[in-house]
Amino acid sequence: MSVPAATRRDRLGDSAWVTDGGLETDLIFNHAVDLPEFASFPLVEDPDGAAMLERYFAGYAAIAGAAGAGLLLETPTWRANPDWGRVLGYDANGLDRANRRAVDLVRRVQSASGLDVVLVSGNVGPRGDGYRAGGADPDEAAEYHAAQVRSFAAAGVDLVHAMTMTGPAEAIGVVRAARDAGVPVALSFTVETTGCCPTTARWRRPWTGWRPRRPPTGTASTAPTRPT
Repeated sequence: MSVPAATRRDRLGDSAWVTDGGLETDLIFNHAVDLPEFASFPLVEDPDGAAMLERYFAGYAAIAGAAGAGLLLETPTWRANPDWGRVLGYDANGLDRANRRAVDLVRRVQSASGLDVVLVSGNVGPRGDGYRAGGADPDEAAEYHAAQVRSFAAAGVDLVHAMTMTGPAEAIGVVRAARDAGVPVALSFTVETTGCCPTTARWRRPWTGWRPRRPPTGTASTAPTRPT
């Protein structure tokens, strides 16, 4: 069963969770899957691809069961936004379909897992590359990511999770889009070994000058410093 909305925040803070560990990297390097533009979402529209994704997530469900932990299932939609979708031949309707199918896929994994505590998260990736500085306008980012967030909300996710955000502006935009859609939101940032995002903003700075009523959940991912 899903976690009730009123308890999601407490459970995320007070419980142990298992989530997957780098879907696209695993598929490419451990399973020799060809993922044009590092995008896994087209697999949800292919029966063999969908079955592969279900096996991938089922492995983590088994780990959660063995550990007695909750399971956080992230949709395979890190690239399922307008810019990357266009490169892959997807229009707005195609992206809406793919994002909803991705939610349906992880819900099937949830049902098959037999676990009592499961959250389904709609995975939002950056507009550009996850390791290069993004835009500087939160309003533009909110408008850009709104369609994907609405697709997730309509499909019934428990929350949305913006991963590998490269700076404050795009992250704030996703939060605004999630609030407009009425779904909880979590944030993850790409952080260089210098302690800064690729925008050169330090990890703590997305919250500076911004006082949400209830701050979103946040995490950080690290990346090696690269020459500019």
